[in-house]
Amino acid sequence: MALQGGPPSPREVTTANANLETTMDLTGIDYEIKRFKYGDVVAGTVVSVSPREMLVDIGAKSEAYVDQEELAKLSADALEKFRVGERILAYVMEPANRYGNVMLSLVRAQMERDWEEAEQLLKSEQAFEAQVAGFNKGGLIVRVGKVRGFVPATQLESLPRRTQATDEAGKENEDLAALVGKKLKFKIIELDRPRNRLILSERAAMRDLRKTQREKLMVELTIGQVLSGTVTSVTDFGVFVSLGGVDGLVHLSELAWSRFEHPRDVVKVGDTLDVQVLGVDRERQRIALSLKRLQAEPWARVEDQYKVGQMVTGTITKIAQFGAFARVDDNIEGLIHISELADRRINNPREVVKEGDTLNLRVIRVDAARRRLGLSLKQAADENFSGESEHASAISE
Repeated sequence: MALQGGPPSPREVTTANANLETTMDLTGIDYEIKRFKYGDVVAGTVVSVSPREMLVDIGAKSEAYVDQEELAKLSADALEKFRVGERILAYVMEPANRYGNVMLSLVRAQMERDWEEAEQLLKSEQAFEAQVAGFNKGGLIVRVGKVRGFVPATQLESLPRRTQATDEAGKENEDLAALVGKKLKFKIIELDRPRNRLILSERAAMRDLRKTQREKLMVELTIGQVLSGTVTSVTDFGVFVSLGGVDGLVHLSELAWSRFEHPRDVVKVGDTLDVQVLGVDRERQRIALSLKRLQAEPWARVEDQYKVGQMVTGTITKIAQFGAFARVDDNIEGLIHISELADRRINNPREVVKEGDTLNLRVIRVDAARRRLGLSLKQAADENFSGESEHASAISE
C-alpha cells in the first residue's frame, strides 16, 4: 500500500477506475429535459385535479398546469371525465410562465383534433350527421366538435321552396330558426384553417345519399315488387315517382283503368302512391311502374255487374264523330253509338248530348273480353226492349 500522500500504486489506479465506471454506468436513463413551444399538442398523464387547477405530467422538469380560467371553459360532464392517472391530450399555450411551468389548454387541444377530423372528412368526401346549433341571416351554424361550421342557405335542402319573389327575408329566417336543434346530413365543401372558415353543404350530402340509395335500389328491385313513392313530376306522357334516390315512370297507360284527359286528372305533385314495378333497365337506370295494377280490374267483373236490358245512370265524358262515351262506374265507360242517341237521324252527337250530361241509359251489349259496353239513350224509355239492339255489333266495333 502506498504511503499517505504518496502516489497510488498501479493496482490502486485500476481498482479506482473500475469503481468510477460502475458509478457512471447510466445507460437507459434519459435525463434530457423536453422542450416545448407554443401550439404543440402533447400527451400527458393527469397528476391531480381540483376546481382551481389540473396538474399534468408531460415530461417537463415539473408538472404542466391547466389553470382555473381554462377549466371554467369545460362543462361539468367534461370535467368529471378527467381522473388522476388518465392519459390526455393538451395544447401548449405557454412553454414557460414566470414560474417556469408549461401552461396547457384542453379546449384548444380538442379543437385541434376537431380540425384534423374536419380535414379528414373533407379529403374523404364523407357525409356525416350533426345537430344545428343556431342560425344567422345567411344560413345555419353547425358545430363540428368544437369547430364552428357554416351552412349557407343555398346549400340547404331542408328549407321550404319559395317561388314568389315577394317572399320576405323574415320568412326565410323563420324557416332557418325552425331547423335549430335538428340533426341533418352534411358534407364539408370548404376548409380554411388559418381563417377559421369551415363551410358545409346539406345538398352535397343528400346528393351522395340519393346516389347510394339509387345504386342499392337498382340492384334490389324485382318485377312485381310493390313500393311506396312520392309524385315528383306530372307530364303529358306520364308521372314520375320518387322511390327514394331514384325516380320511376308511371306511363299514362298505367295510371288508371278509367279514361282521363291528362295525367294531372289522376294525380298531382306531392301525392304519395303505392306502385308496382313493371320493368327495370339497370343499364339505362330506368324503372317502369304501374298504379292501376294495384287496383281491381273493373272489366273482370263487368259481366256480373251489367246485363243486357239493364237501366243505368251515365255521365257523358267525351263526344266523338261516331257517338258519345258515358261513364257508368268510376272505372267503366260505355259507348252510346250515334244510332242509339235518338229516334231520328242526326249528323253529330252534339245535337243530342253534351259533355257533363247525366242520363238514364239502357245496356244493349256487354263484351268483357274486348272491354266494350254498349249503351242506348233512345231505348232507355222503351219498356218493351227484350234483347240486343240491331246496332249492337256496330257499337262493339
